[in-house]
Amino acid sequence: MAPTLTDVAKRANVALSTASRAFSDPQRLGPETLRKVLDAAQELGYEPAPPRPAETPSDAATVAVVVPDIANPVFGTFVKAAQTQGWHRRQTIVLADTDFDPDREREVISQLSARSAGLVVCSPRLDAEDVLALCGDTPVVLVNRETTTADCVLADASDGLRQAAEYLAALGHRHLAYVQGSQHSWSNSHRVDVARAQAEQAGLRLEVLGWQSETVSGGTAAAASVIASGATAVIAHNDLVALGVITGARQLGVGVPDDLSVIGIDDMPLAATAHPALTTIAVPMERAGSLSLELLTQSVADEHHQPRTLRLPTQLVVRGSTGQVAGRAHSVIREHA
Repeated sequence: MAPTLTDVAKRANVALSTASRAFSDPQRLGPETLRKVLDAAQELGYEPAPPRPAETPSDAATVAVVVPDIANPVFGTFVKAAQTQGWHRRQTIVLADTDFDPDREREVISQLSARSAGLVVCSPRLDAEDVLALCGDTPVVLVNRETTTADCVLADASDGLRQAAEYLAALGHRHLAYVQGSQHSWSNSHRVDVARAQAEQAGLRLEVLGWQSETVSGGTAAAASVIASGATAVIAHNDLVALGVITGARQLGVGVPDDLSVIGIDDMPLAATAHPALTTIAVPMERAGSLSLELLTQSVADEHHQPRTLRLPTQLVVRGSTGQVAGRAHSVIREHA
């Protein structure tokens, strides 16, 4: 694989933005720093991309937003907030949906980085460093993918999952299951780690089940595993998966919340209208959409800023899909195990 600008920055022990300026605006670097970067590039055999054509004012006002699934209401909320923020700033927002496909994501980011003043990449399937390497010197903000070398907006599940564990413990639950999302998702690994820690803190047994598609069908497919685990409550990767678990449990004769308590994550609009209404952990994706555009605008205007990481808190919202452990819950679950 050809060396990237990220490789050059690491070899020269400088920030990625500094390595970029060595090729795009070398006069802004000191002689010693410039020499370190150019020597590292020569050692690695790095070939810089040809200079981008001069931008017109309209090009400079065009930014791209990349999401994995626009059909998911959570990402729709994120995009709408980002677009509203862009409208106030007289920016044109270009939207790309990668359909959870890392290869498509790679192609989309590579194309848009050459045509946009900056990118917001939400919940990427690629690693952060891969995204940054594809963007080159184009400013980028990552949402729900963590790195120290670019601006990040992260939904921190810690508070919401702590509240969920304490709430389920108070209802008498002692054995929980967790239905995962994608193995390529930062949110999934973050939530699993937090759920394990919070369950242990609350004195609960947590069984982490396998990866699933982050959809209703993924949750429906996971329902049998949830019931077979013997857990009396389940936390799902997101609301869509949680709704699928409820559907699958009903098909197997297990009632929610009488026999099984279900908690989702996101608090999408449909959660409150489901039957029963879904207990969930609210994630501030609207706020994330606005903040990501704000950070990107600042980054486009100022090449010298230090990377920032903003962590947005989450909050448990109690509704009808959770309840106390009934005396018959254990026998019902054992019967279907």
